[in-house]
Parts: sequence; C-alpha cells; structure tokens
Amino acid sequence: MHDDRSLVEARLKRVLDERIRPAVYPESVPLDVAVWNAPGEPVPVAEGLAGPTEPIAVGDRWGAPWGTSWFKVSGTVPAAWAGRTVEALLDLGFDENMPGFQCEGLVYRPDGTPVKGLNPRNQWVRVGAPVAGGEEVLLHIEAASNPVILDYHPFLPTQLGDKETAGSEPQYTLARMDLAVFDEDVWNLVQDLEVLGELMQELPVEGARRWDVLRAVGRALDAVDLQDVGGTAAAARAELAGVLATPAAPSAHRISAVGHAHIDSAWLWPLRETVRKVARTTSNMTALLEDEPDFVFAMSQAQQFAWIKEHRPEVYAKVKAAVAEGRFVPSGGMWVESDTNMPGSEAMARQFVHGKRFFLDEFGIENDEAWLPDTFGFAAGLPQIIKAAGSKWLLTQKISWSQTNKFPHHTFNWEGIDGTRIFTHFPPVDTYNCSMKGSEIAHAATNFKDKGVAQHSLAPTGWGDGGGGTTREMIAKAARLRSLEGSATVTWETPADFFTKAEAEYTNPPVWVGELYLELHRATLTSQAKTKQGNRRSEHLLREAELWATTAAVRTGFAYPYEQLDRIWKTVLLHQFHDILPGSSIAWVHREAEKTYAALAEELTGIIDAAQRALAGDPAGGLALVFNAAPHTRGGVPAGAAATAPTPGTTRSTPREGGGHVLDNGLLRVEIDGRGLVVSAYDIAADRETVAPGAAANLLQIHPDFPNMWDAWDVDAFYRNTVTDLTGLDELTPVTDGVRIVRSFGDSKVTQVLTLEPDAKRLDIDTEVDWHETEKFLKAAFPLDVHAERYASETQFGHFYRPTHTNTSWEAAKFEACNHRFVHLEEPGWGVALVNDSTYGHDVTRTVRDADAGTTTTVRVSLLRAPRFPDPETDQGVHRFRHALAPGAAIGDAVREGFRVNLPERRLTGEREVEPLVGVDNDAVVISAVKLADDGSGDLVVRLYESTGGRAKVTLATGFRAVGVVATDLLERPLAEAPVPESDGDGVRLSLRPFELVTLRLARG
Repeated sequence: MHDDRSLVEARLKRVLDERIRPAVYPESVPLDVAVWNAPGEPVPVAEGLAGPTEPIAVGDRWGAPWGTSWFKVSGTVPAAWAGRTVEALLDLGFDENMPGFQCEGLVYRPDGTPVKGLNPRNQWVRVGAPVAGGEEVLLHIEAASNPVILDYHPFLPTQLGDKETAGSEPQYTLARMDLAVFDEDVWNLVQDLEVLGELMQELPVEGARRWDVLRAVGRALDAVDLQDVGGTAAAARAELAGVLATPAAPSAHRISAVGHAHIDSAWLWPLRETVRKVARTTSNMTALLEDEPDFVFAMSQAQQFAWIKEHRPEVYAKVKAAVAEGRFVPSGGMWVESDTNMPGSEAMARQFVHGKRFFLDEFGIENDEAWLPDTFGFAAGLPQIIKAAGSKWLLTQKISWSQTNKFPHHTFNWEGIDGTRIFTHFPPVDTYNCSMKGSEIAHAATNFKDKGVAQHSLAPTGWGDGGGGTTREMIAKAARLRSLEGSATVTWETPADFFTKAEAEYTNPPVWVGELYLELHRATLTSQAKTKQGNRRSEHLLREAELWATTAAVRTGFAYPYEQLDRIWKTVLLHQFHDILPGSSIAWVHREAEKTYAALAEELTGIIDAAQRALAGDPAGGLALVFNAAPHTRGGVPAGAAATAPTPGTTRSTPREGGGHVLDNGLLRVEIDGRGLVVSAYDIAADRETVAPGAAANLLQIHPDFPNMWDAWDVDAFYRNTVTDLTGLDELTPVTDGVRIVRSFGDSKVTQVLTLEPDAKRLDIDTEVDWHETEKFLKAAFPLDVHAERYASETQFGHFYRPTHTNTSWEAAKFEACNHRFVHLEEPGWGVALVNDSTYGHDVTRTVRDADAGTTTTVRVSLLRAPRFPDPETDQGVHRFRHALAPGAAIGDAVREGFRVNLPERRLTGEREVEPLVGVDNDAVVISAVKLADDGSGDLVVRLYESTGGRAKVTLATGFRAVGVVATDLLERPLAEAPVPESDGDGVRLSLRPFELVTLRLARG
C-alpha cells in the first residue's frame, strides 16, 4: 500500500506538470508587439498610449531598473476558434518569485480603460467567452521594470535599490505574447487534482479517507489520454466527483476566507511605485468580484484608496461601486498599516482619525477592526487608542514569526496599560498571503489553539507585500473546500462577519496583558536614524503648530491652517508605515523621506513662526519672550509665552584629581574622568550616587552586527558576545557649563558635549557621530547603581513596565526593546531617567556586583547600525542625538524631561505676553493636543491623559469663555455613554484612571 501511494503521488505531480497544465491552453498564435520606453518617471496614461513605439519580439531584453515601458499588443482571433474561450497570455518575463517583487503590468484598452494587472501568477486577459472568430485584439500594457531586490539566500548588498545608482541594464526578457484557447474543463481538472493532491498529503497515512482520495486520483489519471487531455478531461473529473462531494464533518474547523492583498506602502519599491501597485491590484480585484459572486475582498490603508482616487479615478470608480455592494471592504480604519511601537501618542491616534474619517466620508463605512497583519509588534498603549477611535477588534499575523516563544492564543482579549481590552485574533494559518493550498488549510486547523472552545479562524487570502491579490485559482480551490471531508471548511466572509462569529464563541476569552512583543525584527528600532529623527521632529513640530495656531486663532483671529495641517499629518502618518519608519526599505525610500521631513519641518516652522508673531505682536515692543509648548511649566513659563529673567544659578567647573573635570551646580555633581567618561553623577540633596561603583556612564560601545537573516530588520542575541568599549580620546576640552569630548574609532568620529546647566537636575548629552562603519552596532551605556526588577519605558499615552531580569524565555527574548522619550528606573523613593530626542531602541540588563553584592542596572541606548541590505549605505554620514541623564527623577520628572528635550523653547521679541489657552492643575495629567475641531466649527479640542499610572483629579482651566464641553472619541464625536464633564467658571473638572485618555470638545462663547 505504501508503494502504491508513493507511485500515485509521483505520477500526479509529473502528469500535472508535463501534460495537464500545458493543456489548459491547447492552441495559441503570437501577437504583434511594439514598445515605447518612457523616459524618466511614469507618464500619464494618455501619454503612454500615444507614445512612439518600435517593434519588439519575444526573447528581446527590455526594462531598465525602475523604468516604464508601454507595450502595444495586437492580433486577430483565428476564425477556426469560433465558439471557444480565448485569452491573451502576456508574460513580461516573470520568474518564479511571488507577485509584486519584479516586473508588473497594468493592461488598458485603447480608450485608456484599465482592464487588469499582470504578475507572475496572473498573466491572462480574457478576450471572449465564446469568441465569434475574426475579432481584432488591441491592448496596451504599462509595464514597470522594477528590479528584483529580494533574494532570500543570501541577502546581498545591491545598488538596485535607488534609481540614482541602479544603472540602465535591461532587467527582463519578453517571454510570451500570445492569443490562446482556454480549455475550462482542463483548468477545472487542474484545480480538482491540486485540491485533492494537497489534501491527500495532509490526511492520516493509514486513514480510509486518504486511500479513498488516492484511489480516485489514480482512476482520474487513468482516464486522462495524455495525447488528448482536453478530450478526456471531463471523464477524469467524473472520477473525482465522488470524493469532492463528500462533506466535511460537523466538527471541522471553519475558516473565514477574506480576499486580501497586503500592499506595503513602500518597501523594496518607492512610494510612487506603490501608487501603481494599488491600481494594478484593485483593477484585478474589481474584475474578479464581477466574475465570482461569492468572493469578498478587503483592503486596508486609507492612503492607498486616496492614491487611486487621485491618480486613477477610473479605477476608483469601480472600487466605489464594489464597496457600495458590500463586497470590496475598506478595512482597518487607519491611514496606513503603521508601525505601532515608535509612533508617538498623537500620531498613533491620528492614524485612526484620518483613516476612519476617510472611510466614513468616502464610503459611509465605520470600521470596527484594526487590521495590521504585518506590523512588527504592538505597543501596550494601543488597545485604548483602538477603543477611543470607536473600534473594538484587532487582527494581526506577525506574532507567529516570533523565534523564541510560541504565543499561547489565537483569539483572546488584549489588555493595554489602562485596562482597556480589545478582542484580538491571530490567524492560525500563519500567513497573510494564504493561497488556499492544502498545507495552509491543514496547518490552520491543526495549529488552532482554541480547539474545544471555538471553531472559527480567519485566512487573509491573496498575494501580498508587493500586491497581486486573490486569483481565480484560489477562488476555485476555496469553492472545493467549502465542505470537503478531511479538510477545514472555507467560506468567503468580511472581517466583521468573522469577528462577530468568533466573539460569539468566547464567553470568557483568555487575556493577554501588556505589549505584544515580536521576538524578531528588533533592529528596526534603530536602522535608518534620520528617518526616525524626521518622524520624532515632525510629531513635535505638529504639536507646536496646532497649539500656537489654535492659540492665535482664539486670541487674534489668526487663520487656522486646516487644510495645510491635514495634509502634513497625512504625510507624517504615511511615513510611519511599517517598512519606512522601521528603516527596512530601499535607499530610494529613505533618501526621499529625509527630503520630505526637511520640507515638512520648514513648513511647520513657518506656521509656528506666523502664529507666534501674531500672538507676540510688534517686535519693536522690545519684550523678550520665551514660548513654551511643553505641557509642563518650564522656567516659570506655562504653555504660553512670557518674559523671563536670566537664570540666577551657576555651574562650577573644576579640574578632577587624576584627570578630567568636575561639574557642580548645587543640585548635581558630575565627575568626568580623563577618558571623558562619567564616573559619578551625585544627587546632592538625596546624598545618592547614580553611577554604579567602578563603572563609567556615557560609555560608547560597538558590536559586530551580522544577523542570520533580514539585515536591516534583525539583531540577534549573539551580537553581545563581542563588544569594544570606545575609550580612546582625541580631545577633552572645557566649555561653558560642561566639557567637549572627541573620539575616533574605525573610520568614524564622535563628538560629544556634556552640559550641566545652572539649576538643572540633569546632565545633557549632545552627540554628533560621523559614521562610516559597516555591519556594526553603536550603543551608549549607563551603568546605574539602582536595584530594580523592572523599568518603565514610555509608550503611547503612558508607560509600560518590562523586567530587568531573564527568569523565563519570554523576558530573555526582549533583549532589545522600544521606548519613546524616556526610560525610568527606581528604588522606592529614588529613581533615574534617561531621556532622548530621537532614539527608540535600547536594552536593560541587571548584574550583581562581586565587591558589595549590590546590583547594577545598565541601560544602553541604541544609536546607529550599518546593515547593507536593502540599503547598502544605511546610516552613513553625520548624525546628531540629544540625551539627558536625570538622577533623582520620579516618573513624573521623566515625563517632563522627555517633553523638555523634544520641545525646545522658542524665543522672540514682541509687545505682549501670551497667557496659556488651556492648562491643568495636576502635573500628572499631560495635555497631548490642543487644536481646533476638524469640522471647522471653531470648537476647541483638548486631549489629555494621566501620565504616571495613578489616579488623578484635575481641573482644566480655559483662557477663553467656554459655553459647553463634551467628551468625545478621537474623531471628535460626542460619546453617548460618557458623563458630561463638570464645568463652571473655574474650568472643567475630571477624575482620571491610571493612564486614562480623554478627549474634550469645548464650544467657545
């Protein structure tokens, strides 16, 4: 019996590959082909259709990297084919890679109407079913010769990732341009045999069902005449009808298939190419929806809908029509599928604001789900944001990529830092590119961790990453798997349909508390430092622009720049996509991002300057004003502008015995030794040393950095095995209130200025690195004399605790983690904060000292990497970072110092001070946004949150006459279930839970 099985399986593979699949197109004639290679960037469709062409033949090379070629294909359907189904087969030179990672095309009719996209798994265009014979065929193909960047083994550095370095060598060979007869009987036989062959592989070896299928497949192959496949296909299918009709068991796992094409908004292609990828995929999907009545397709990322609305209105019209039918489903309710670790509080909120509002405005659709299949882990602050946006579900698949620990649930409630719970599903199919293979369906059923409690899971079905979407073959397989003995059942459903059914199965779902940490891709917290700095700077400039524009609008009638801010926010949100902000895209993407961030900074600074000038009045007034945009009073200035006197304190700098310098401002005494390292940071009032005995802080360390895979994405734990302390010194020079340190190492150079300002209980560290290393990892270490089993890192609207120990594999796997503006460690009554202006990656380790059995807790901030794939020049050049060490800091001090380093004061001369527009009387409560309502009503919107993890009573004072206040969701819509905030002439009184986020809308009198 075993030999029979092996023989049938081997026979099935050969007959399918060599006889049956080729017989799907039994007859063909060549098309005439001509081409125009458009110069430069892609041209409008009308220009492409009218371009001057020249003949090109199958076998000819075409397509410079990142070029666009317009092919014109023409021919005549033979009269002898009358009554048969005919398709054009258009193979641009595809290889075996998945769709989206090489050349692609979009087919147009002569009038410019898009027909469908072309990719390696979708090369056909229907001509007629049936044809009359004699039809003239004329099609145009907008073909993108995107180079193949991704080669899994190995990842090799390539210059193809930027059009400026990619060269002009043709990338592809034109492979097939034919008219062909399509034999639907043979095509269906292929689907039958593939489904049964794949099912057979997954069934128990000695089970009766496997042998039933095996025998039926053997009979079907016997019925096929290899010299007349088309003539015998129906007979072969008849031999399979019985086993295909046997229904699934009632206990079978139930899969909700959702048509899908996860399209990275940028990755191994630039943003401009994603615009075209979306047009190709949506053209295919709208055509497929017309042909397949059961099919449902879901697409996330409002930005991608906006792109086709702007650039391909004819495609967008088809999308809108399909959305209205309920079968093309806008999903997720976010502007893009963003990273969720690094975006700041407001940015993460605005992802939902702009995404959900687009879907509401365009389609009248309210999303209940967040859809993030490919994002690299999820911050613990996200559940509250999802709920505050009016959503209640989350889908992701990426956690299945974790390398150390297998996540214990597939469906569960995820609890965030404030206690909010979101019903969450991880598809057990373990891919967001399901193709309906038997192995995938079987894996989903066997892998599902909630057996006995539930039966439902979801399978995102279609080619993704580079686009492509669902194919007719996937739909054919799903039809055969609707109810098939031995298999899970498959039904096309919307995400909402799935979540509704799944939620009904769980009366008491398991709960996961805290972040959803991906045990992979940890280096994305550091790669491409300039992209991360551009994001952080943009977030804080947007805070300032909204605050000062709102204040000026209320105080002076300043014209609030609604449309400008809306556009800027959407640009910043786009660049938070999970392959842009994480630094895992090609050089072209990051080069453009740097220019975009610079332009946004200039534009936002212009808004800030104009608003502040309107507020300050005539500069001839002679009043030296300090504007403070931080949520805390600073130097006596609340969130407004005031004239301030010079700081009366002083910092003394004296030579240190043994070399170096001592800085003392009466609050801290900092010793910097002859190597330029901080060997003491003494909290004078607390009589407490910060730096661990015998250790040195601000110690730069460099590691070799060559991960096993995914260069820009990963750092593997073994990188720690080799470390070099950078203690060599070129220069140690006193400067005002501090010292200047210069070091050289390898081909690089670092300059640091350490400053202890008068009356400041912190050591500021400004670092400039001229970086020219490759495959190296640069960190700055701060060994602290703190006994702490956990530490806090800032996340959206609060902070999250991680352990400093490695008791279990779960803790050990978090050897590189994310923070926003600060990390904080403390013993009861005394703590230390390390704050930053633009870094995210860090590690914290805990060791016991031999000498005194004390504990050293070392915080290391990650500064720079130098991976060579996909950008071979990653991070080369000059970088600047700001950090500050704050001894004696409570968690509230860490919050305040984090805002201080990211929101520098602005100074200008004017004629009047500016009273704060709003303010709070409790420092634990942070105002995260002050803006005018998006609907143009003139109402004021204030978002605030409790920042320390405790309960807080607070009064929001308003510097204007408020005639009404309501609590709203993130989209500024009143919350029906929320109590009306108490308000009187003194302000609005609130009681907040730990980390509670509240959005208030205030009407002005």
